[in-house]
Amino acid sequence: MSDTEYKVPTDLQYTKSHEWVKEEDGVYTVGLTDFAQDHMGDIVYIDLPDVDDDVELEDSFAEAESVKAVSEIFSPVAGTVREINEDIDDDPAVVNQDPYGNWLVKVEGEPGELMNAEEYIAFCETEDI
Repeated sequence: MSDTEYKVPTDLQYTKSHEWVKEEDGVYTVGLTDFAQDHMGDIVYIDLPDVDDDVELEDSFAEAESVKAVSEIFSPVAGTVREINEDIDDDPAVVNQDPYGNWLVKVEGEPGELMNAEEYIAFCETEDI
């Protein structure tokens, strides 16, 4: 990881593909981490799945297009999309401005392997991006 300090809220869980997850009553809110949005650069478009789409654990379920490249977003949960953040369609740059305040989808299902904040910080320090 570079000298940049990334925000990593301790009340969330994280994936190795840099998504954050928050569970409430079997529904998992998913977003991109500060680390991810910083490395992507300015996000100009995010292609989200539709409500009621099924997503598979660790499979790509969305794409984020930035000024640098198109990046796949992987599902930390196997299940069904219950809600999408329609505000992202109007202004995807909000993910750069506040990655933890601007979630992508809410999925009802079963999560895969997730890390706590401390484990995620240690993982990011090993990333060579």
